[in-house]
Amino acid sequence: MLKYLFFFSFICTVAFSQTKVGGKVIDEFGEPIPFANVIFKNSKEGVITDENGYFYFESDNDYTVLQVSFVGFETLDVPLKKGLNSNLNIVLKEGTTLKEVVVYTGKTSKKNNPALDILRKIWARKRKNGLYMFDQYKYDKYEKVEFDINTIDSAFMSSKVFKGMEFVFDNIDTSRITGKAFLPIFINESISEVYGDNIKKKKKEILTANKKAMGNGDGVNTFIKDLYADYDIYNNYLKFFDKAFVSPLSRTGIDVYNYVLNDSAFIDNKWCYNIVYYPRRKGELTFKGDFWVNDSTWAIKKINLEASKSANINWVKEIYIEQEFDVLNDSVFLLKRDYMMSDFSFSKKEESKGLYGKRTTIVKNHVFNQPKDDKFYKEEVNFYDNKVFDKSDEFWSENRFEKLNRNESSIYKMLDTLQTVPKFKRIYNLATILGSGYIQFGHFDYGPIFSTFGYNDVEGQRIRMGGRTYFGPNDRWRLQGYTAYGFKDNKFKYGISGKWMVNTKKRLILNAGNRRDVEQIGVSLTTSNDVLGRSFASSSLFSSGTNNKLTSVNLTTVGAEIEPVKNLVFQTNFSYRTLKSASDAFSLDYYTDATQSEIKSEVKQSEINLVVEYTPKRKTVGYGVERLEVDNNYARFFVSYSNGFKGVMNSDFNYQKLQLFYRQPVLVGGFGRLFTTFETGKIFGEVPLGLMGVVPGNQSWFIIENTYNLLDYYDFVADEYASLHFEHHFNGRLFSRIPGLRKLNLREIVGIKGVYGSVSDENKLINASGLNYVAPENVYWEYHAGVGNIFKVLRIDFAWRGSYMDMPNARKFAVKASFGFYF
Repeated sequence: MLKYLFFFSFICTVAFSQTKVGGKVIDEFGEPIPFANVIFKNSKEGVITDENGYFYFESDNDYTVLQVSFVGFETLDVPLKKGLNSNLNIVLKEGTTLKEVVVYTGKTSKKNNPALDILRKIWARKRKNGLYMFDQYKYDKYEKVEFDINTIDSAFMSSKVFKGMEFVFDNIDTSRITGKAFLPIFINESISEVYGDNIKKKKKEILTANKKAMGNGDGVNTFIKDLYADYDIYNNYLKFFDKAFVSPLSRTGIDVYNYVLNDSAFIDNKWCYNIVYYPRRKGELTFKGDFWVNDSTWAIKKINLEASKSANINWVKEIYIEQEFDVLNDSVFLLKRDYMMSDFSFSKKEESKGLYGKRTTIVKNHVFNQPKDDKFYKEEVNFYDNKVFDKSDEFWSENRFEKLNRNESSIYKMLDTLQTVPKFKRIYNLATILGSGYIQFGHFDYGPIFSTFGYNDVEGQRIRMGGRTYFGPNDRWRLQGYTAYGFKDNKFKYGISGKWMVNTKKRLILNAGNRRDVEQIGVSLTTSNDVLGRSFASSSLFSSGTNNKLTSVNLTTVGAEIEPVKNLVFQTNFSYRTLKSASDAFSLDYYTDATQSEIKSEVKQSEINLVVEYTPKRKTVGYGVERLEVDNNYARFFVSYSNGFKGVMNSDFNYQKLQLFYRQPVLVGGFGRLFTTFETGKIFGEVPLGLMGVVPGNQSWFIIENTYNLLDYYDFVADEYASLHFEHHFNGRLFSRIPGLRKLNLREIVGIKGVYGSVSDENKLINASGLNYVAPENVYWEYHAGVGNIFKVLRIDFAWRGSYMDMPNARKFAVKASFGFYF
């Protein structure tokens, strides 16, 4: 029965467009012909085949003949039947004459090429076209994002997973881009007002309405903004999924694309040239497609871009983009419609199933040269308006820029129905647990489940249980805590903290907490008083050497933070801690008198801490007391001042500590991304080992950011230091040029890091720990080279020591690894 249902639905969708064609173009030896020209005869509608010879497109008009041409081959006319023509296997024969439209292959000449002459005129005018022609602008924007399961077949529909949910297949449709059947499963709509000032270089978007299936206002809109970021085709590089693709209109395009002047015609009463482009090499982040450009303004009228299937990008099989520009008057071309479709899949094989992600953007109602003051463009810190998410169905019917089709309209109803199906609820809950790490019981979340088991040399096997309050992603307050037990030291540990956002607009947050646990001090130069922050003490199951230099910590903090300006945070907190060694093999002892006759083993210390943190362009999800970061590709500037008070609550030391941390990622065009990290700090006053700065070593088998791969814990200590790290990710730029490696889509990483530090004589004199203080006064440095994207998830780094070769037990070489899912 399901097979017949699928067949009937499929036939119904064919009726929506008159002619659909898809297939493969090959030569007489069965080899695919990439970038062949495929058009409906006597029309301007067509595509060029991809690098594997495949094509698919459709038209609302009736056509009876398909024309296929390619340089060096005879042009072939293929008769078509009405409706769908799929799986065509078109064989071109070698020939000496070409007819009508021709697309060249191979490397086109950079000299005497009229297409390049046109391209240079586009470059000269690109900042004088569109919105750049005006000092200020304003327009209304409608955006629709949809996700669909694709490559639906009868076997998929008959799967036991969908038993009891067969009604979802009533909404099957066919993609006009790929010709594959798909099932819509999610839709998000938004309407906004966009304001910009080209003189002040400011832009602001005000969300006025948002509607999505399965809940409202939980930050999905922010996530979508990152997944489908805005782009300008006139820029040299277009960023998609954190990768910089070379734009076909880029000034560097000549080096990576071939361009052919293909045609000319009137479009909306404007004479335009058609230029076809395709990549010079495989494996690079490039597109194929064509664009129409006006002959007087040299502005783009239409453009389509299809990412190379061999591009070094994971989990994305296809990226397809269409843009149309409207002619406001004789000289102004403005973006009218933008359509982007991505095919997410575990495999790039043609038959593999995946998920379509589609974004449609329509703009209208432009207004120009109406300036706004600087206050208007000031970004809201934590703006959240429930009214935006509560618009009625009548509102959407009246205000959508285009009507939803039948399948889009049915998504809302389908998902509402699914939420009443017990089986769907179980699947949804399982996915939520795997994604968040928490198991929800009413308004209490148990977890994180991935921290349940641990190991170190002091505690032996360790088990941990914890949880948090959770009423929703935008909770204004949250309590969380844990308890743990070590089976070797037979001791219980615990941690508890609470946060309350008193003022939502400025994110004024009060916090307090207490933790008694075993901790690895010295995993970061820049310290933190986060009560429930990550501890590396319980993650030494996969480590080199012993891990017995652990500290028993009892930390209590009370603090507050405020964000008066977007991404600028001020923090202050008061803390009291006691520190003592957690192992007989390690000591924190220090002398308490100048004659070095009295020794203490426990440190008691009260401290007040002031912090300023600035993270420009950081993107977050949610509006509650806790937010999730979308990615880490933003700059971070962090300054901390701490003051220890001797005698307050029996504290042992007076000191002042100043720390600075600066991290800057830079996208270097098509050459990847450079990460630079600089840390410096100084402690003024006498402090023992427990309060000293420790150069962070890495005894694990894994890559840990801002640590030194060839150092053990406590190899170097310092009360003043400066550290500099450089790491560059080429994203496959070099390997793509090497035959044999190109298809593996490997990615190159190189880096170098170094640290300088010293210890004052005063701090050396009070040291009774038995640890010989060694500071990197002659600069310790090391370098590494790595290969990433192995099997799409694995990165392996090889690290070499550059100095201090003669230290006892010095490691001169190490191999580290990490796992992750990255585009």
